[in-house]
Amino acid sequence: QLVESGGGLVQSGGSLRLSCVASGITFDDYSIGWFRQAPGKEREGVSCSSRTLSSTYYADPVRGRFTMSKDNAKNTVTLQMNNLKPDDTAVYFCAASPGRYYCSGSGCCEFGTWGQGTQVTVSV
Repeated sequence: QLVESGGGLVQSGGSLRLSCVASGITFDDYSIGWFRQAPGKEREGVSCSSRTLSSTYYADPVRGRFTMSKDNAKNTVTLQMNNLKPDDTAVYFCAASPGRYYCSGSGCCEFGTWGQGTQVTVSV
């Protein structure tokens, strides 16, 4: 089970830090990812990484603004989001997969274990 937290309402240019706590799985054994879905749009991969975070992919719209990290002791992954923009408004999901994290042509691969999501709203 994955449980996200940290979403909320923030003004454009602000920051939020999302967290995802896992139970029943160990993030060390899984590729991890953050996805988002805005109203009326398809879900998109924001950032995804290998189990050790030795390789991390960031989608073009967030590269340089978002950073994924992991705390093995707490079995938690985080997504630090800086310089937020109204286009970042979406429900953000944490995901895990025992398979690979990156798929050529699509960025983040399809992940099989999902959290319930946390709403991020960025106002102008």
